[in-house]
Amino acid sequence: MPRPRYTVLGIVAALTFAGCGGSDGGAPSSGAIKIGFLSDCEGAFGSFFEPTASGANLALIKYAGAKPNGERPTDGVSGAKIAGKDVEIVSYGCADDTADKAIEETRRLMEQNGADVMIGPFSGDEGIAVANYAKQHPDKTFVNGISGAQDATLKVQAPNFFRFHPDGAQWSAGLGDYAYNTLGWRTAAIVGDDYSFPYTSLSGFVAEFCALGGKVSKRVWAPLGEKDYSSHISQLPQDVDGLYVGVGGTGLISFIKQYKELRGRFDTERMLGNIFWDDPLVLKEVGQSLIGGTTAAMTAADSDDPEVAAYLKELKDAYGDEIAGLGPSVFTYGYYTGTTALIKALEEVDGDVSDQSKLQAALAKMTLTGQEAPWGDVKLDSNRQGITDVYLKKIVADNTGDGVPDVQTFARVPEVEQTFNGVFSKDTPSPDRDNPACASGAAPPWVGKSEPVKFSR
Repeated sequence: MPRPRYTVLGIVAALTFAGCGGSDGGAPSSGAIKIGFLSDCEGAFGSFFEPTASGANLALIKYAGAKPNGERPTDGVSGAKIAGKDVEIVSYGCADDTADKAIEETRRLMEQNGADVMIGPFSGDEGIAVANYAKQHPDKTFVNGISGAQDATLKVQAPNFFRFHPDGAQWSAGLGDYAYNTLGWRTAAIVGDDYSFPYTSLSGFVAEFCALGGKVSKRVWAPLGEKDYSSHISQLPQDVDGLYVGVGGTGLISFIKQYKELRGRFDTERMLGNIFWDDPLVLKEVGQSLIGGTTAAMTAADSDDPEVAAYLKELKDAYGDEIAGLGPSVFTYGYYTGTTALIKALEEVDGDVSDQSKLQAALAKMTLTGQEAPWGDVKLDSNRQGITDVYLKKIVADNTGDGVPDVQTFARVPEVEQTFNGVFSKDTPSPDRDNPACASGAAPPWVGKSEPVKFSR
């Protein structure tokens, strides 16, 4: 049977069916540790449903002895044990990038299906909603999937909600420094989807670029999943040194096409992009248009580190070449590191979920190293927010012969933390259409300290 194909253009019906069904792990077993999984199988990010499930499943396969039930990750796993206790994924919950649907699915997983802990969600507004839900349910534990809105940890501060990866602003670390000090930008515009993750993603660039003396003259926001970007593109000034693009998911395809039609070309040499730009799914669809662009994130597809190679091989062994090719995606990787941290913490408390304050204490002091976090150690701050290295990367022409543009990593930004040297705090305004303000001041401590990287692949 051929392996399923994944694109950012849509979702096959089978994926939607798998995500919206009931218990995928079989009948509940007495004494089992019950895990709920939540990602997006509909909406702008529906194509990432199976890749995110593969990341969570791989952690169970690697560290809990699970076996895949089928070719699709959402076919589930079986045979997992932690501290001698059976592990059951009660369901692969299906959200659609909206807070309402995420909470509906969270309630189904936690209240109807009886999950003890949950891995997820996927998107920004969803993460803020789930963090608030977690605060109301202190007897349960929530490990974020890959949702990157800053507020989920910095503002909500639920003691039972943990994020073992950067938020959107952290993922942008180093780009403001690069634009100002290497590319020579002094003015910039930004464009993004009109919701919490792009607000956070672009806020990291604004904070860093403006601290150095740069000016952001225009911020343009388009509805998530917009089909016609022409009016938004027409608002973007042409008399600036560069543009940071925070449009993601299916909308990025339309944005690129319409930008070319209106402006004649998609001038990537004068553009930065957020984490979607070098995602393997996106590169397969629109990568030729992104060649020359610069982005940043916590993974580096061209890494020659043996721990990265081992992680990708394990994905391939479990789900084949196509899923393994999506391994460098931050979306796959975030679910992997989050589930790995959960497994380690459950082992520390001997699988006891009767009093989850012990599990939560174990998670709060958790650090991931080595094969647990192939692209660099992950530790948590006092708000249970990940601190990690971030990589700066160029999209370059295909060198491997597969017809898909490659990623060339050129720098590593060490130990990026969430506050950006105090620019962001519980008391500062949340990132939104107008915040943070573009203000000069003390630059984050990593500015000027990016470490050159040159991988052999």
